[in-house]
Amino acid sequence: MSKLDIKNKRARFEYELLDDFTAGIVLTGTEIKSIRNGKASITEAYCVMKKGELYIRNMYIAEYDAGSYNNHNPKRDRKLLLNKTELKKLERKLRDKGLTVIASKLFINNKNLAKLNVHLAKGKKLHDKRHDLKAKATKRDIDRAMKR
Repeated sequence: MSKLDIKNKRARFEYELLDDFTAGIVLTGTEIKSIRNGKASITEAYCVMKKGELYIRNMYIAEYDAGSYNNHNPKRDRKLLLNKTELKKLERKLRDKGLTVIASKLFINNKNLAKLNVHLAKGKKLHDKRHDLKAKATKRDIDRAMKR
């Protein structure tokens, strides 16, 4: 069994991640087959609350090659499965200005189910991003000096 791990690499650069949750996803048959083939992307995905439930928008799952007329819409809204207490906590926190919920990692767990790591996040300012880049560069320089 191959280890599937689709990441949103821009998430840590664009946002300050506060709380994290692992959510299940409501999928159709052709969607899970495409995810297992690794044909999915969460780089532009974000989550919204609708009627007390959490949905992910803009998550791209390619149409399944062997799918017939039953194939799915690649960018449809998909429901995320969380505990009621986690949903209430997210709903309370999302009322604060500047907070959002973003996806950071899509993976298949040991029970062969698709799971999504979502984070409550706050957007970074430009100077915060510059600080992160500077810290990354100095760490890389130190590591190079230690190898010599």
